[in-house]
Amino acid sequence: MHNGLNSSILRVVLCACFFTPSTNLSAENEPVKYIGPGSCAATSCHGSVKPVAGSRILQNEYSTWIIQDKHSRAYQALTGDVGERMVRILKLGMKAEETPKCLACHALYTTPEQRGRAFEISEGVSCENCHGPASAWLGSHTTRLWAHEKSVALGMQDTRNVIHRTEKCLECHLGTKNKFVDHEMIAAGHPDLYFELDSFSAVMPRHWKSPRESEPGKPVEEAAWVGVREWSAGQAVQLRASMERLTWRAKNERFDKKDVWPEYSELSCSACHHSLGPAKDSWRQEHGYVGRRPGDPAWNASRYTVFRLLAKQIDSASGQELDRQLLVVSEEMSKLNPDRSVVASAASAAEPLAQRIAERLATMQYDHAVTLRMLQRIPDDAENIALADERAAEQAAMALDSLYIAYSKDAKPANAAEVRAAINGLFQQLENPSSYNADQFASALRRIRTLLQ
Repeated sequence: MHNGLNSSILRVVLCACFFTPSTNLSAENEPVKYIGPGSCAATSCHGSVKPVAGSRILQNEYSTWIIQDKHSRAYQALTGDVGERMVRILKLGMKAEETPKCLACHALYTTPEQRGRAFEISEGVSCENCHGPASAWLGSHTTRLWAHEKSVALGMQDTRNVIHRTEKCLECHLGTKNKFVDHEMIAAGHPDLYFELDSFSAVMPRHWKSPRESEPGKPVEEAAWVGVREWSAGQAVQLRASMERLTWRAKNERFDKKDVWPEYSELSCSACHHSLGPAKDSWRQEHGYVGRRPGDPAWNASRYTVFRLLAKQIDSASGQELDRQLLVVSEEMSKLNPDRSVVASAASAAEPLAQRIAERLATMQYDHAVTLRMLQRIPDDAENIALADERAAEQAAMALDSLYIAYSKDAKPANAAEVRAAINGLFQQLENPSSYNADQFASALRRIRTLLQ
């Protein structure tokens, strides 16, 4: 396996060595183009086998991506039995690895006109998926004293900005009008989508320095609080993006114009898909169906159930108005035949509120006190979170995990091992969705609250 990877690195390094600033496609009126991951792979650029001491960047970013990052194997996920079965069920008439619907998120998929050179689509989700088409800035950004802002002006995605970085991730991990996962695809075998920026970033693995270099005149943020910023701002951006998605679905603005309403992937999967047992043992029936008629599937509120606690803490006025609009969304979407206009109106009203909070979270100062308050508020709302559904419980577990990592690094609590074990126990309860029990999860959350005194 390692020999194969080394050969791949050698191939693209040789290719990259021939790309110089003189071949930049930055002429006036020339559209920026994608040139493939090989252009980043020279050992003097991002293809070093290990981090380079004293360098502003790690310089092993390409090596990390191709050897460790699952994004580099996204295309291969299409070539197996599951991918072929999906296209058969969906009657797409071609292989999964040839289908634009699949390639949109599983590869660097561009039109022929956008390709600045030949590259292998089988290389999966690569550098330019996240950093943008490189033809206009690739050569220039290697020159001495070249400012990052100049690259951004030439088409590089500003992933240093936590809001922009989250938006880029969500293009595939949530969806846009042009690429999305709907209930039809989920029924055919595609996993349901969920996301949390800090947790997902931690397992990529990271190929960037953290914290990043400070801006002139500003101190470098303590490493402990970087994850808190990514979690909090990422949550706000995710909510805003989900409201945008719900709005264009309600307005039937999908690119393929399929008039499907309600789109079931907006609802709680577990409301319908859960183990059936004796009625006397059903915690769902025991708690009832607050806010909806029994039998109607509930809206998937997981992208708001936990975040709402932070929103009210950070911006009380916007948080309360966000609550009001999301209550309308939840109540309407939890009806058998939700009114499109009501949903679109409330969801579109929620978008700028979430964005306003995101902008504040992206720039505010984080510390021990802010993080501890949030750690305590999540288990304080244990029952509401647990009853929302498994996806909301999952968001709570990821939030506590991210927040406690930061908090424990700073505070070094004596019972850190016990709290860590309790948080790990939350994830264990989520391993098998069919066995999820809201009462047990709420109880585990409350226990964590006692440990955070």
